[in-house]
Amino acid sequence: MLKNWKKAWLVAAIAICPMIVHAEDLVIYQKWSSPAEVAALNVLKKAAEEKGIKWIDITIPHDTGSNVNLMNLVTGGQPPNVFSENNPAVYRDLTNMGLGRPLTDVFKADGALDKFPPSVTKSITVDDQIMKIPLGIHIDGMLYYNIEAAKKAGVDPSKWTSLDEMYADFDKIRKAGIVPLALGAQQWQVGYLTHTLVASVGGADLFMRIYGPKPDEAALDAPELRTAFEWLRKFQQASDPGSVNRDWNMTTNMVIEGQALMQIHGDWMKGEWRAAGKQAGKDFGCLQIPGAKALSVTVDAWGLLGKQSAEKDAAEVEFAKLIVDPKINAAFAAAKGSTPVRTDVDPSTLDACSRNVLDMLKDPAHQVQNPHSMVDADWQSAIWEVAFNYWSKPDMTVDEAVAALKEQYEAILK
Repeated sequence: MLKNWKKAWLVAAIAICPMIVHAEDLVIYQKWSSPAEVAALNVLKKAAEEKGIKWIDITIPHDTGSNVNLMNLVTGGQPPNVFSENNPAVYRDLTNMGLGRPLTDVFKADGALDKFPPSVTKSITVDDQIMKIPLGIHIDGMLYYNIEAAKKAGVDPSKWTSLDEMYADFDKIRKAGIVPLALGAQQWQVGYLTHTLVASVGGADLFMRIYGPKPDEAALDAPELRTAFEWLRKFQQASDPGSVNRDWNMTTNMVIEGQALMQIHGDWMKGEWRAAGKQAGKDFGCLQIPGAKALSVTVDAWGLLGKQSAEKDAAEVEFAKLIVDPKINAAFAAAKGSTPVRTDVDPSTLDACSRNVLDMLKDPAHQVQNPHSMVDADWQSAIWEVAFNYWSKPDMTVDEAVAALKEQYEAILK
């Protein structure tokens, strides 16, 4: 690993491909490691190599404060060229350091900007500039279920119109020897489930008041927030004993194998189903949380660190353009389990779940951005901590959870 780091800074540019003048090593700082994620990365690696770009990989554990590690590398004099990050504060910090690399001109010039859905453009924009390379679209709170397990249990998830209807079938599912809802009890997974439930039961307005750029303390008294925590408790009580600290992809595997009926998580779950040779509509179904008032949309995005050298800058721009190329992006999405970030992707390359997602995204009022793209990072971390403590302590009440959120609000945002 260290040898690769040194090589990344010392490599000489050589002519290798007519697509770009020089070959360049690019250090890619990212946090994907599941089989489906690695398969998707390999799509990009192959495309980069065909452009004469060598990929030097730096992988870190998922959701472990990557922005802190990134800034340490930057201030320590070993910045990567490309980095995985959604939080707008990081891009502002890098811009203030003279290292930000806006991409508005790049995506305008190659016509990509006109092909991004509004939700993508909004997510990758920081202070009126495109600062991120969009890789794929995900819905944070999708429900993926095993069709054969549903038949065995005698239930039809596609007919559920509310969380109450879904929950009412849990006993029937248990009697069939199947776990109703597979969950991974890690802090970030519980945190994602929490903001998914806030969007689902509280709608876009409440979501923005809690997870938006300017959180509203009064929103913490909203009855819908209490309802979201009540559902969190019901799901915790329905979880299987093995849920504690279980990775999301291992949880997905429970559903793939029919041990559990369904999982509510980001629809990157689809990548694991596809890696297992399963087909949407045949082996598994996908739908939004029944009765959801709003959906939280994640746009996976990477950024560039500019002003390192003319050669690096040219390679970085070429890299950004290949990621959003319609054919490459469609191939990436198929492996990752995401939906392509462009509206001009060949529809025949999309499965039923991606078509479902695109239908959902036609209504801007029904969607909100993932908190990572909007909210103060410390405040989000505080919500995660409170939600996870609530999940992990069955005797903790909703009143206590709300009181803890208020304490964190006072400490962080006032």
